[in-house]
Order: sequence, then structure tokens, then C-alpha cells
Amino acid sequence: MKLWEKAQKTEEKVLKFSVGRDPEFDRLLAPYDVIGSMAHAIMLGETGLIDRSESESLVETLAKYYPVVSDEAFHLREGEEDIHSHLESYLVEQLGDTGKKIHTARSRNDQVLTAMQLMMKEEYRRIIERVSSLFDLLVGQAEKFSIHLLPGYTHTQVAMPSSFGLWLGAYAESLVNDLLFSTGITRIIDQNPLGSAAGFGSSFPIDRDLTTKLLGFGDLQVSPVVAQLNRGKVETLMAQGLAAIATTLSRLSADMILFMSQEMKFISFSEQLTTGSSIMPHKKNPDVLELIRAHSNTVIHLPASLAGLSANLISGYHRDLQLTKELLMPGIDKVGQCLEMMEMMVGEMNPATDILNNEKYDLLYSVEEVNRKVMKGLTFRDAYREVADEIAGGSFRPGRGFDYTHVGSIGNPGIERISEKIGPVLKELEIKPAEKTFEYLKNYYIMYADR
Repeated sequence: MKLWEKAQKTEEKVLKFSVGRDPEFDRLLAPYDVIGSMAHAIMLGETGLIDRSESESLVETLAKYYPVVSDEAFHLREGEEDIHSHLESYLVEQLGDTGKKIHTARSRNDQVLTAMQLMMKEEYRRIIERVSSLFDLLVGQAEKFSIHLLPGYTHTQVAMPSSFGLWLGAYAESLVNDLLFSTGITRIIDQNPLGSAAGFGSSFPIDRDLTTKLLGFGDLQVSPVVAQLNRGKVETLMAQGLAAIATTLSRLSADMILFMSQEMKFISFSEQLTTGSSIMPHKKNPDVLELIRAHSNTVIHLPASLAGLSANLISGYHRDLQLTKELLMPGIDKVGQCLEMMEMMVGEMNPATDILNNEKYDLLYSVEEVNRKVMKGLTFRDAYREVADEIAGGSFRPGRGFDYTHVGSIGNPGIERISEKIGPVLKELEIKPAEKTFEYLKNYYIMYADR
């Protein structure tokens, strides 16, 4: 059954083309459509649009079906267009005419929007948890290896002394910035579109503030038109948040790939975390890091694909927007997997010691020599010229000492201050788990039995 189907049958080729990959991705949307439908059923009962007994039956039946649709083995039945059609058919099978009432005062448009935004909130919550976990590991490794020196590079040329503390701390702080960027995005996603119907509201006396509370949304998308305008836009915004995290992962993996090369040997991994060659027995290839970089780079381009999909659409719903699911959902999965694998690699990384004792890193200390001359009374420009002449003439013989004291330097990498940054950001990004929303809806009539 199609929710929009009338007496006249649609050409089969048209149906197949228009359904596309919806059944594949709607399996992932299924638990959220159940949650959205439970809240809608409660609202229908509370407003008197259906009898309370009917509302209770709908909620109870949906609650029992939630574990089924949450199972990875769940799939749509042959001939079913999407999860929304499936769910209504299931309710009709179980409850007869009562099941047919679930679509009262609701369009498939706001049904899809609600399920999508509930899914996006939950997936963002999981991504935030993984980012937080990787952050903690990076901070821990930065503290553990803070005194291990590392050559710093600009333009891929030897520049100045750095350290594992500075390097790892930098990526931890970058993740905080990625989460900080996400705070505005999550606030936009955390608005309830349910009740906007097809994009122009409903003549039924529904209670949209009630469904906002029931579903745990932070706010209501007041205008039904903006609810539809946001479709495609909220997916693009989430993709931008994912792309920010992916950019950090891509650059970290690129660093690690370079640092474990035979020429540098700054870090190493066990053979269990690398791969070999079919003909070169000495190879320890960083396949995991290369794939993190590759997957991350595809996510970096995701916002452009989603923005292009909806860039020239007029207000209202268009079938073009169906494709947002098959763009966004794999991107979410990629970022989650990359965060998990990066955490494994950072945790198993073995930094080298005494790297800077090699004479090829003598030039790292040129700035130190300039600074020493300045401290003895030369102007900076004169000291710079003296050291430059020494380097050009081959007489430069630097010491290997340094005296960095300011916060954010190799002598004081500021790991503790970086560590403190994430707490307030995580507090602002707190998202109620979908499972708790489900439990609240499931027990709604038990909690309010006396009303």
C-alpha cells in the first residue's frame, strides 16, 4: 500500500524509479518513525481527535514493534514503498480501523521530517560521544609523550622544534573546535517539524507544543513552510558538522602516514595494525590511516552535494529531497567508523625518542640562535642576518637547548587547559538519547493513568 495511492494504478517503471533506494535507508529510519508515530498518537488522543482507548492501543502496538524495527535484520516487505507505508499497514493489520487513524492530521512530509531529525539528533549524539572519546585519548597521549621532541615543518621544510605534546594536543583542541561548530547545527536540528503536515499546517486542532515536549525537541519549527524549507538544509548543515570532524581526521591521518615513513620513523605501529606487500617483504603499509583519510575526504565534499541537491528548489516539498538520505546516511556511518579506527591507531602509536639528535635537524635551532643573540643585545633583524650568514657559509653550529615557557609551547604545551575546554561544549551539546524518548512515550499512559 502507498500512502498516496488512489484508484488509478501508477506505471511500474515509474514506481521503481521513484522509490529508488528508499527501502534500504528507511530500515535505518524505522525506529525513529515509530517514536514519531507514538508521539503523534498520544497527541491525537489528548486533543480528542481520536478516543483515548484508540490512542493507547496505537501506542502499545507501536511500542511492541519498536524492538522489531530496531533489529538489524529488519527489512521492508516486498512491494512496500517506504517505512511510513509499512508502519501504517502494520497498524491496520494489528488494529483494523484504529490503525487507519494514525495518519489523521499528518502528512508523509512531516512524518519523514520528524523521523529524519530524530535520527540526525541520535546520530549526532553518537558522533559526539566518539569525538569526546578520541579527544580524551589524544589528551592522554599528549601528556604521556609531552617531553618527546618532534621536528616541526612549514612548507614541508624543517622549521622549528615541536613535540608530541604540541602535536597531539593540537588535534585534541581541533576536535573541540569541531564540536563548538556543531553547537549551532544541533540547535537547528533540535526543532520539531511534526504538525507542519504537507507544509501548510492542518485544519485539525492539533497540539504541536505537546508533540515537541513528547519527542524531546528543544523548540518548535513554528512556520509549516519553514519546516519544508529546512528539508535538505538541515541535512546540509549536519554534513558541514561531519565535514569539520572529517577534516581533522584527514589531516591527523596524513600526518601519521608521513611520520611512520622509513625516512622519518617518528612513530611506529605493530604489524597487526599494518599490512604487507605481495612482493616486498619489508613493507608495513598504513592502510587503515589511508582509508581514514580517503573516507574523511569524501565526507568533506558531502555538504556541497547536499547543498547542490536543494539549491534551486522553490518552497514546498519536491521529490528531489528524497535523495538526501542516501547521501547523508553513509556519511554519518563513515565518520563514526573513522573515529573508531583513529582511536585505535592513536592508542597503539609508538613515538620515537631522541629524534632531534640527528644532525639533519640542526637547522631547527636557527630561531633559538637568533633569539639568544637578541637576548644579548642585538636587534632581531641584525641577529637574523648573522645567523643567516652562518648558515649560508656552513659555520652554523647550534646548541640544542631551548627555553620555552609560554602556554602553548614545547616547554608548556597547555594540555590541561585544552582538556578543560571540552566540558562546557559537551554540556551545550547534550542530546537526550532516542531510547529514553521511546521509554517515556511507551510509559506515557501508565504515568498519567489517572487523568
